[in-house]
Amino acid sequence: MRKPQMVMALAALLLSTAPALLAQDVASFEKRIKVETLDNGLTLIVMERPEAPVFSFFIHVDAGSSQELAGQSGLAHMFEHMAFKGTDVIGTTNYAEEKKALETVETTYRAYELERRKLAGRDDAKAAALQKAWKDAIAEADKFVVKNEFGEIVDREGGVGLNAFTSNDETGYFYSFPANRIELWAYLESERFLKPVMREFYKERDVVFEERRMRVESNPIGRLVEQFLAAAFTAHPYGRSGVGWPSDLTSYSASDAESFFDQYYVASNMVVAVVGDVKAAEVSALVKTYFGRIPKSPKPEPIRTVEPPQSSERTVVIKDQAQPFYVEGYHRPSAFDKDDAVYAVISDLMTAGRTSRLYRALVRDKKIAAAAAGFSGFPGEKYPNLFAFYAVPTPGHTPAEMQAAIREEIERLKTTDITADELKMVKTRAKANLIRGLANNQGLAIQLATAQNRFGDWRQVFRQVEDIDKVTVADVKRVANATFVESNRTIGIVDSTKLATAPAGGQE
Repeated sequence: MRKPQMVMALAALLLSTAPALLAQDVASFEKRIKVETLDNGLTLIVMERPEAPVFSFFIHVDAGSSQELAGQSGLAHMFEHMAFKGTDVIGTTNYAEEKKALETVETTYRAYELERRKLAGRDDAKAAALQKAWKDAIAEADKFVVKNEFGEIVDREGGVGLNAFTSNDETGYFYSFPANRIELWAYLESERFLKPVMREFYKERDVVFEERRMRVESNPIGRLVEQFLAAAFTAHPYGRSGVGWPSDLTSYSASDAESFFDQYYVASNMVVAVVGDVKAAEVSALVKTYFGRIPKSPKPEPIRTVEPPQSSERTVVIKDQAQPFYVEGYHRPSAFDKDDAVYAVISDLMTAGRTSRLYRALVRDKKIAAAAAGFSGFPGEKYPNLFAFYAVPTPGHTPAEMQAAIREEIERLKTTDITADELKMVKTRAKANLIRGLANNQGLAIQLATAQNRFGDWRQVFRQVEDIDKVTVADVKRVANATFVESNRTIGIVDSTKLATAPAGGQE
């Protein structure tokens, strides 16, 4: 059998059997998954999978950079860094003395910042003296630090994949452990969310600032994306820099990070998922013993600000002697919208891989782009967000050509029905991706915890695929015509056709 025929045959087989497989998986998962809410509001999900003597976990905190206050952009990411610095017993030689030293650090920092940020009447000599006092206090506090002790304990006891991430919507913590380390895991993870210590905060703040230099200021596409989002979102926090604005990254304090933790790292705002060679009853008892110590507190209020409708096209241009780049984005509803599955279908059809319409048109056929793709749910999914398309021109071609070619494919989507075969393949891939994702303990823990915290039910992992299966050809055309319109569009361009006439990162 030739390869294309084989692929279609396998796809057809998977499509015909997937509904039964998914139904079977939901039923089998329900038998092996236990969900409970502790008295303090924390939700625990446990799935027994005794295939290998290991387990993975994911702690999902329903707070990300969208929850930051004005003047504190990047703070959610900063606390993520702090969560690896240990506790009052891990990472210190003498916490009683370290605590006093850290309090002095904060006192001296507040005094320095008040003088440094004066708009009028600032005494530079006084500011310099206060800065020295602050740095001397940091040096004193550092004497008590045992560097990287938390991570070294995890490594020494067989843990792998110790990591975390912060997005606009959430923060997540994860790694894997041997099955016989389940109580050690419960102790370590509960301790760092029960008794975090803001040690080495200002050194870590400098590290984050260097991340910004690398990801944004030294990267034309990074600068473009930051300004592109700021133009697209004029009110909602999605328009703020996720890594943090430069002035914020040199101003907020360890006390600010503690306040963020106190407000959002509450038990009712967290879901813990454990998947692997564990017994649900044992995990439940351990989580109640250790995580149950976290004080009870109400779930934080949701964000009030809603991005107002966009009424005209917006454009951002970065002039730089760099690789040209083109992106355009359209506002779309959140993941809770009834048409979310339709956007997922459009995203797969237009932007997913070498079989997507954009890749075939711009890269394979016209050969004007080195890459052409896109994404839905940018920069997050919990609130109304963007559906974006982008392309990287090949030498001799321009962002204007990328724009014209992308618009041609969008118009085709709006005016011509997609084929039944195209829709069938999108649905097949969605089911195949789900089935593949069920095989990995870590990936499954992430999916279960995220769905539980965001939608209130881990079964949403399966319902998303069921919703995609209900999407029709007419749905695709309807949503495309409602979304991909000029007044709803923001454009971003890295233009290298002329020497920059303004400092790199300028906006037009």
